[in-house]
Amino acid sequence: MSIQTGDSLPEATFATMTADGPKPMTTSEAFGGKTVALFAVPGAFTPTCHLNHLPSFLNRAADLKAKGVDAICCVSVNDPFVLGAWSEATTAGDDITMLADGSGMFTKEIGMELDLTERGLGVRSKRYAMLVEDGVVKTMLVEDNPGEAVKSTADALIDAMA
Repeated sequence: MSIQTGDSLPEATFATMTADGPKPMTTSEAFGGKTVALFAVPGAFTPTCHLNHLPSFLNRAADLKAKGVDAICCVSVNDPFVLGAWSEATTAGDDITMLADGSGMFTKEIGMELDLTERGLGVRSKRYAMLVEDGVVKTMLVEDNPGEAVKSTADALIDAMA
C-alpha cells in the first residue's frame, strides 16, 4: 500500500554527496522538526526529471520557503555519485538536498516503486511530491504517468498549500 496523507515517513537511511564523499542521512535528520517539500524522480538526468521536474523546484524555491518550507529534498533511486553530479550540473545544491535511495528501500517502504525494467532502468521511484511536517505527510501528489511532471511540480505543491 502506498503512503497517504497523515502517514509518518518510515525510518530509512539515504546517502547525500558531500565534498568528502557520500554521507548517510536518516529520515529523522532530513525531516524531523521541519517542514519539507519532498519530490521524487524516476531518474537523474532523464528528460522529464532534468528539464521539467527539478527545474520547477529550483525556480520556485524562494516561493516554497516564503510559504514556510524549511528545506526542499529530492529523492531518487540513484546512487549518491549520480545525484551529486546532477546537483552540480543543475546548480541545485544551494536549494535542494539530493537524497540517494540507491537500493530503493525507502521507495519500496512507502509503496512508490515503479518497475521500468522494460525501459532498461530497473526498479525506480514513481514521480511524486509531498509536503512533510515533522515526518508526517501533509500533502501527497502522485503523477499518473512517470513521463509527465504536471501534478507533482513545485507549482502544484504550492497550489495545494494554499
